[in-house]
Amino acid sequence: MTVGGAAALRAELESLKKVERPRIVKAIAEAREHGDLKENAEYHAAREQQSFAEGRIQEIEGKLADAQVLDVKALPPSDRVVFGSTVSLLNLDTEEPSRYQIVGDDEADVKSGKISVNSPIARGLIGKSVGDDVVIKTPAGESEFEIDQVEYL
Repeated sequence: MTVGGAAALRAELESLKKVERPRIVKAIAEAREHGDLKENAEYHAAREQQSFAEGRIQEIEGKLADAQVLDVKALPPSDRVVFGSTVSLLNLDTEEPSRYQIVGDDEADVKSGKISVNSPIARGLIGKSVGDDVVIKTPAGESEFEIDQVEYL
């Protein structure tokens, strides 16, 4: 996991514990005041929210406890693609440039240019260097890319 990914999980965890938990507890207390809990939809909805929030808290705490956090900026600069690096590519089939940061599964967000280390593109790029041509097998078929730049941001 990158430093940014760990920080995002810690922020979500803090929000869940300090904002969501108290809000849900208050909602449960208000729903209890309405009487019969068997037929109280507000109570059941609040309990479901509580269950989801507590499950997410446990999930995040487990991920943070087991994660190895890598500070990409601390790595010596190189032209080799590694976990956490940002890679600029040129699709040799379409001449279209693209740029991706290789991150952990929890951090992946293709819209913001972050791809999972387990994605076909990342698996094809890891260990390669600037100037290398890489053929990547994707569900849409094979594509050939040239690695233009590798940055450790």
